[in-house]
Amino acid sequence: MLNWERDNKGVFIISNDLKPIIFIVSDSIGETGELVARAAASQFNHGGVEIRRLSYVNDPNEIPELLEEIKHFKCIIAYTLVVPELKDRLVREARNLGIPTVDLLTPMMDAVASLVHNSPKLEPGLVRRTDDEYFHKVEAIEFAVKYDDGKDPRGIGRADLVVVGISRTSKTPLCMYLAHMRLKAANVPLVPEVSPPEELQNLPPHRLIGLTIKPQQLYEIRRERLNSLGLASNADYASMERILKELDYAEGFMKRIGCSVIDVTNRAVEETASRVLEIYYRGERLVR
Repeated sequence: MLNWERDNKGVFIISNDLKPIIFIVSDSIGETGELVARAAASQFNHGGVEIRRLSYVNDPNEIPELLEEIKHFKCIIAYTLVVPELKDRLVREARNLGIPTVDLLTPMMDAVASLVHNSPKLEPGLVRRTDDEYFHKVEAIEFAVKYDDGKDPRGIGRADLVVVGISRTSKTPLCMYLAHMRLKAANVPLVPEVSPPEELQNLPPHRLIGLTIKPQQLYEIRRERLNSLGLASNADYASMERILKELDYAEGFMKRIGCSVIDVTNRAVEETASRVLEIYYRGERLVR
């Protein structure tokens, strides 16, 4: 039997693997749920069970789409959601699809509430505040992965920073570097044939960074990229005509939205990140 899976870029691939999966659905990182699931699976010598996190599920409207993607797998859902609206929607939609669910937090919260005669705050991610620096970094890294390459425009409003630019201007490495500085960075590719997300228009200028590059260097980078993939280096993607068209389009868009633009030609990611941080923190001080 064939199953659909996503690779690490979010692209669907077909798999014959019927290995059972525990999906951890969390409104934060999902680390707590994964630890509990691994502890349970260890009692069965892991039972050939795979554990996958589905992090930052904060919008009830995300849930039907999420379940639609995983319903093809032999799976259960273990969730650590504290917001009642999210929990109710997940349980209801999963029941309709015949997917078993396990609530990992509510029984313990109910017991603690009875013990201390108080109500829980129902705020996602409170446990991570015991070590803010470490967990902020982990959260930012997972955020950068989830909202890489414009995969989900909903990340734009949740990001500290959004990086835009055409293909091969180092958007992803920059966002990952910024994540290690505990900043949630999303990136959006600029393509002449595709309209950018409207959400970009609503960002303050200091939270939106544009990347550009000299045409000749981009030409060489793209040719090397095609060669590494075993593709013909004369493809339109690496033609100077195409590159100039994309750069011209990106420049016009960046001017329209008024974002800061950084030329990454011959720049190390660390240098670019340093300039981005300067722009961001200066803007934050002015806003405050």
